[in-house]
Amino acid sequence: MEAKVRERLYRLVDGLPEQAVDTAEHLLETLSDSDDPVVRALMDAREDDGPTSDEDRAALEEGRAALEAGDIVSDDVVRKELGE
Repeated sequence: MEAKVRERLYRLVDGLPEQAVDTAEHLLETLSDSDDPVVRALMDAREDDGPTSDEDRAALEEGRAALEAGDIVSDDVVRKELGE
């Protein structure tokens, strides 16, 4: 099973639009940092198995459409906007 997941990850990375590559790298680095307590908590959290509402589905579709359109904002831009 793990081999199939890794293959899918490779395909997803290869298919990323150029403007998303830096963000993907940052996210993968964050996930691989098991010493970060926030990352550890997220990785150890139970999966939400509750029902998905129509509002949830609409929000997910909106997010996927934005991602496919390349309508993303990097962490650096968000930090600058927040004055960090």
